[in-house]
Amino acid sequence: MHALGLNVGIRKIVGCLALAGAVAAAGFFGTGCGTSAGLTARPRTTGLSRNAPPHRVSANFAISAQPEVQRAVAAVYPAIVRIDAVIEQGEQGRMQKQRVTGSGTIISEDGYVITNHHVAGRATRIVCRLATGEELDAKLVGTDPLTDIAVLKLDLSQRRDPKARLPFARFGDSDKLKVGDTVFAMGSPAGVSQSVTKGIVSNTAMIAPAGSVFILDGEPVGLLVRWIGHDAEIYSGNSGGPLVNVAGEIVGVNEVGIGSLGGAIPSNLARAIAEELIAKGTVSRSWIGVDVQPLLKSMQDGKGALVSGVWPGSPAEAAGIRPGDLIIEFNGVPVPDCRLPEDVPTFNRLVLSTPVGATVTLKGLRDGQPVTWTLTTTTREPAQAREVELKEWGLVVRDLTRISALENRRRDKRGVFVDSVRPGGPCAESKPALQSGDIIVKVGDLDVSNVADLIEFTKGFVGESNERKPVLVTFERGAQQFVTVARIGPELQEEKPARPQKAWLGVQTQVLTPELAEVLGLEGKRGVRVTQVLPGSPAERAGIRVGDVILKLDGQVIPASTPADQELFDNLIRAYKVGAEIELDCVRRGEPVKLTAVLGHSPKTPAELAEYKDERFEFTARELSLAERVEEKLDETFTGVRVSVVQRAGWAALGGLSSGDIIISIDGKPIDSIPTLKSVLENLVKAKPRRTVFFVRRGVRNLYIEIEPKW
Repeated sequence: MHALGLNVGIRKIVGCLALAGAVAAAGFFGTGCGTSAGLTARPRTTGLSRNAPPHRVSANFAISAQPEVQRAVAAVYPAIVRIDAVIEQGEQGRMQKQRVTGSGTIISEDGYVITNHHVAGRATRIVCRLATGEELDAKLVGTDPLTDIAVLKLDLSQRRDPKARLPFARFGDSDKLKVGDTVFAMGSPAGVSQSVTKGIVSNTAMIAPAGSVFILDGEPVGLLVRWIGHDAEIYSGNSGGPLVNVAGEIVGVNEVGIGSLGGAIPSNLARAIAEELIAKGTVSRSWIGVDVQPLLKSMQDGKGALVSGVWPGSPAEAAGIRPGDLIIEFNGVPVPDCRLPEDVPTFNRLVLSTPVGATVTLKGLRDGQPVTWTLTTTTREPAQAREVELKEWGLVVRDLTRISALENRRRDKRGVFVDSVRPGGPCAESKPALQSGDIIVKVGDLDVSNVADLIEFTKGFVGESNERKPVLVTFERGAQQFVTVARIGPELQEEKPARPQKAWLGVQTQVLTPELAEVLGLEGKRGVRVTQVLPGSPAERAGIRVGDVILKLDGQVIPASTPADQELFDNLIRAYKVGAEIELDCVRRGEPVKLTAVLGHSPKTPAELAEYKDERFEFTARELSLAERVEEKLDETFTGVRVSVVQRAGWAALGGLSSGDIIISIDGKPIDSIPTLKSVLENLVKAKPRRTVFFVRRGVRNLYIEIEPKW
């Protein structure tokens, strides 16, 4: 899928938009929060200072003769990168993988890249393609869902010339933008190389449409960000690319599409967040526990921001702030009158940019009377903790954060939040079954405070056992507390019951119908015509050939004459014991022939063959059946194993492995059996190579597939 910047309005999206199929339907990316206050520009070598000199490049592309286009393209175009990432998100009790493409901009000579969180914030594999065509691995330095900003670091050692100077772009001052200013949207839409579109600034303080709520990893989009609205066209894959002014400076990071307008995160905010992520890897923010909204229409004389909610146990509650209060001053800074939704982010910025642990004074009005509150800010935790997959449980779980605990009406953060449940897994099969939203508080006699506790318990409880073991699980669902028994442990391998051995001749036949008998000069005869003789079979050893017509079995007429009798001859053979000798009366080219065959064991069907399920690469393979080898006309010396299942959104699927493929070799090592496959894959887990090459046959063609699991 692509990281999008599409054009649709919706009522509500919950979850990480870039990671769910909802993105295409929603057509909307975004979030916003953060501040540039208190952050200083980094040294010039990082390229983050808005006063850093533009990097000079010799572009190998044609540029418009228009000076403003020349200036913008020459300054920024060479610094654009296409981002190809593998991201993970919990879904249906598993961490599902997806490929996404997006855009980014190199912002320093040492290889830092700015993009969107929804492009790379959940990435486990990142490759950036430079304007030169070079493809470099990148690592995630830090990410901030609240502002939808992420910073990557290129591995410059992989460059063709590691000493060559790296082009980078500089930031401009987004506060200087005015409606009507010319801007350029640059990026890599639809996973192509670089592109440029031109437009004008339509709105310098754009927010989400009224009534819409946009959530990115639990964070409310637009809490702080007021987008730069513009009509330079952006497409799927433009997310994370720069919005550029006529001076060739980054003035925004493209993020959303609303109606016919694009929306970009202002560069002053994006630069500040990038600097903090580079310096610390995270962004620190203060929290006081109030929600505010615009003044009501009836408040003609109202001032400041209207308090709509106060979180339990928050500094604001302790200070005595109540819903309905008006906040007109925050720590000496007047709060602008919030008449419109666009005004609210200004107050949020004052709060979130305050140093954590600071004691602040708020002034306001209650029933028209002045009120003063003093409180100490605390750290604003993420809205949601990251998911963790527990394969032994068939669950994806999260820790509770302060906000998610309050949203679940809990007094504290103890417990493990169930994010999703794998269908058919241990917890889905328990009675009552666990479901999304449940909170596990106890396993056996152990109180569970967090995911780490549950992981530690699981290691000790399951150990090296190959079987599932029952454990009593105590969990809360709303106001109720339940107990259930879950049988946790490794995924159960499907047992293949042994089939009783049946006699086998090794031929395929067709019924000798009256019409066929007449043409073959066997009018009035019944029997079967041989259509295939399997190699190495009793039939081949007995000298049976394709085209022979078998009329009798041990002197008894084979009563087959209609298509409904197709299975009759096979059933007659199966009635014999393995090793029995049979006599066949045949006609070959009009001449009678008597043949004797000793029946053998029937070969194993695909369902009976040895198979191996690999949890790391996430696929299952089995031995090739005789029928497959014959049907696909595989040479007797051909070796390989058949891929029977490729787990959806797993590493093998992302690499392009498909059900039905035959694995011939892995990293050049021939795969002649299931034991060999298992051994090779287990050795790869020890070696942990950057990528692994599978050589496979698909249909009549061979191809190489690169798989890059996260070790």
